[in-house]
Amino acid sequence: MKFEYKKSEKMQIEFFSVLVSALFRLKSLTYWCKNINYPNEPCIFALWHAHQCGLYSLKGRKKTYVMISRSKDGEIIARAANAMGINTVRGSITRGGASATLQLVDKIKQGYNGAITVDGPRGPNRVVKKGIIEIAKMTGVPIVPMSWYSPSIGFLKLKTWDEFRFPLFCKNMISYYGEPIYIKPNVDDNEIENKRKELQDILDKQYEMLKKEYKKLLKS
Repeated sequence: MKFEYKKSEKMQIEFFSVLVSALFRLKSLTYWCKNINYPNEPCIFALWHAHQCGLYSLKGRKKTYVMISRSKDGEIIARAANAMGINTVRGSITRGGASATLQLVDKIKQGYNGAITVDGPRGPNRVVKKGIIEIAKMTGVPIVPMSWYSPSIGFLKLKTWDEFRFPLFCKNMISYYGEPIYIKPNVDDNEIENKRKELQDILDKQYEMLKKEYKKLLKS
């Protein structure tokens, strides 16, 4: 599905799409990331918006569909993701949410993995939205909390609402996958909220654990 943008926006999108894709292709020559507890069954990866570059560490990129917003920034990210072999569905809570959700649900039911930046597309930072719980409920596929970290000075943290991270000149990174969270098909609104809070708590603790245990995990 294509979206309409102003001429100036199209020019910006084309320029930054080529730039970001080129950076990732260049990065792929030195990219190395250790995956810990990578799941062996279809799942929905849950990660913070700031950690979306961590999706490039997935073993099965071609088997994964990520939901990306219809915004101008989303268009750039989607093109870069496609260039790196990751599939996309376009939409968010605010723009095209129902359509994107149905597309993602359909792909997951076909056996693909899903991936959602659970505090995106505009925050608040590190506050999980309940959409991923609803999708897990509809598909019967577990949610797998995913965190991504490196202490390298080349692991750039940008001054954006989500403190976006980009692996410019670093290669020793870790992607950590938590225990699967299963959502029953008959959960009510209260249980959905409880699961949302549980996922948020796990992602926060998981990231802090990575920062403290990085050296040990890298050598294990």
